[in-house]
Amino acid sequence: MTVKKNPPIPFEAALAELESLVGRLEHGELALEDALQHFERGIALMRNCQSALRQAEQKVEQLIERNGQLEPTPFDSAAG
Repeated sequence: MTVKKNPPIPFEAALAELESLVGRLEHGELALEDALQHFERGIALMRNCQSALRQAEQKVEQLIERNGQLEPTPFDSAAG
């Protein structure tokens, strides 16, 4: 059996869903099993958001100012 990995969802969508899940968990009216499922989904969304932020940070760091101009520089993703 092959495990399929879902493609990451856009950062803004992941963050909005995560905020919604946190709100439902904080409300405290979920059954234990539902709360655990929400928590598990929240962890996955948090990891998705962290990955997107790391990638954005790497792109920003690639921009180096040279002679008053911003120039992209190659990024070796294997080095991070």
